[in-house]
Amino acid sequence: PSSPSPPPPSTQDLPHRRRQATRRAAATADLVLPPNTSSTLSTTASEAPPNSLRRLIPVLLSLSKPRLSILVVLTACASYSLYPVPELLSATATPSLSPLTLLFLTTGTTLCAASANAFNMLYEPKWDAMMSRTRNRPLVRGLISTRGAAVFAILAGLAGTAALYYGVNPTVSFLGALNIVLYAGAYTPLKRVSVVNTWIGAIVGGIPPLMGWAAAAGQSATHGDWKELLLGEQNFGGWLLAGLLFAWQFPHFMSLSWPIREEYKNAGYKMLCWVNPARNGRVALRYSLLFFPICIGLCYTGITEWSFTVASAPVNIWLVKEAVRFWKLEGHKGSARGLFWASVWHLPVVMILAMVEKKGMWQRVWRAAIGQPDLDGDEEDWLEEDEEE
Repeated sequence: PSSPSPPPPSTQDLPHRRRQATRRAAATADLVLPPNTSSTLSTTASEAPPNSLRRLIPVLLSLSKPRLSILVVLTACASYSLYPVPELLSATATPSLSPLTLLFLTTGTTLCAASANAFNMLYEPKWDAMMSRTRNRPLVRGLISTRGAAVFAILAGLAGTAALYYGVNPTVSFLGALNIVLYAGAYTPLKRVSVVNTWIGAIVGGIPPLMGWAAAAGQSATHGDWKELLLGEQNFGGWLLAGLLFAWQFPHFMSLSWPIREEYKNAGYKMLCWVNPARNGRVALRYSLLFFPICIGLCYTGITEWSFTVASAPVNIWLVKEAVRFWKLEGHKGSARGLFWASVWHLPVVMILAMVEKKGMWQRVWRAAIGQPDLDGDEEDWLEEDEEE
């Protein structure tokens, strides 16, 4: 009998080949989404005793979708801080941007976001059970009753709009209530009807910056009605920030949804990632290009210094580069992963740069550092009149 042939060489004996194979797999792999916070909280709640606070608190947090709620609050606060207020850094005068107003804005916006997210989960447990990202949500697992979740959603919505009404102003309260209605009453049911749902969801994401802007504008308003807080030349900045958030959601969601397109399809959700993959890439690229005129607009309207255009250019170029690759490859060969992470980093970098490059901020910092008074026009006129007398 012939002698047996020698076994093939083990990959353990060829570490360089194993590393090359790992790199090739990573280059062509689909996007691996980060752990879902709501699912993690549901797992934590399931390990706690029934009818205990240790279970109730993580369940309510899970219903609120913490990551999404935090994003909503941060965009509102960033817009609030970008409102042009000369006295913001003055240590001797009362600042026009009140910390108490900011506290009510943060609290009310958080509760409104929690309410909208809870209503969203109330509508979708049947279809959430069909998707890996959502099948661990508390209503799917029976960690809370439908009635309990509904009570939480209603109370959070009422408390949030009341906090915004009495602690900020009626215009911001109306915007908070509008976001709940649009997210729970329009976006959520439209997900199973038309791809237009993505555009409605983007409008929902663009409203929080308007809330922050109107909250800041209301503290120096003459009449305080919605026209004064949202319309007019002095409010272009708020609309530009709303446009920034509106546009950002397209490259972010188009890349996020692509690797789970089959799950969306099986659950009956009408998303471009499977309805029209080619258009999915085009939409992501189209809205990625909008960040250049938006950033220039923030400089033109006096919200930021002109140096912000240069400072924001690299991250805008990075996003467009990944969007072009995502469009050409239609999500394959790691292009979805590249665009997703570019979008994740893009938003905080642009918002932080805008706050750092806020118009006149460093001039006031310098004057404060050298002890030079930062007088506005009214104070200068008063001093001149006093000297003449």
